[in-house]
Amino acid sequence: MGTVTTSDGTAVFYKDWGPRDGQPVVFHHGWPLSADDWDAQMLFFLQQGHRVIAHDRRGHGRSEQTAGGHEMDTYAADVAALTDALDLRDAVHIGHSTGGGEVARYVARAKPGRVARAVLVGAVPPVMVKSQSNPKGTPIEVFDGFRASLAANRSQLYKEVASGPFYGFNRPGAEVSQGLVDNWWRQGMMGAANAHYECIKAFSETDFTEDLKQIEVPVLVMHGTDDQIVPYEDAAPLSVKLLKNGTLKTYEGYPHGMLSTHPDVLNRDILEWLRS
Repeated sequence: MGTVTTSDGTAVFYKDWGPRDGQPVVFHHGWPLSADDWDAQMLFFLQQGHRVIAHDRRGHGRSEQTAGGHEMDTYAADVAALTDALDLRDAVHIGHSTGGGEVARYVARAKPGRVARAVLVGAVPPVMVKSQSNPKGTPIEVFDGFRASLAANRSQLYKEVASGPFYGFNRPGAEVSQGLVDNWWRQGMMGAANAHYECIKAFSETDFTEDLKQIEVPVLVMHGTDDQIVPYEDAAPLSVKLLKNGTLKTYEGYPHGMLSTHPDVLNRDILEWLRS
């Protein structure tokens, strides 16, 4: 574990496990979490011989809490600083939710030879917010509600998101994991309120259409049909249509946090695709 200093002097925390000659797999977490959200994936791919890396986005987890830079261009630049510092070659970049947007923005701009493949899981691209050009998107009022709740009582908001729609624990008959709920809340409360507040705009209003069109490497797009955070129909199928070399894998009835509720399934499918 260590930190890398970005171009604007921000210290970004990262984990780096495994053999230095193993193919790097880089994980990009969702809002408002941290690298810890990838424990099940990092352990799995470490055991498969990969070098596994995960960072805390600026203002999240153990990274520096900054006044600014909480938008996708800076997030992608921070990732570039990390991959440059570690000199990662032919890496696989896997992003969940907001992290999927970060992956799209970074991979579209990455230096030649840095990226071999990418995986978007329950990811926010192409764009979440409803508009004339995206009529099936999520109304801006939903995100305004998130901002108001965060400003009023961030801790309560995080408990409600984790115990409800994120993992699908609000569905009839759902088997609730209190450990997942507690860990989600813990990760969220480690970060900065201002970073999390501004990140809502970044993940909901950023349009990744041109990023997706520019990506040359193979991309696996994975999404659950019961995703209550990033609705399936307005995300994965549209992203695959924009990618030059995209593969769609749909999970019937799976929630937004399916990497944590079904890690055995998702990990196996990612590994199988990487080896194909």
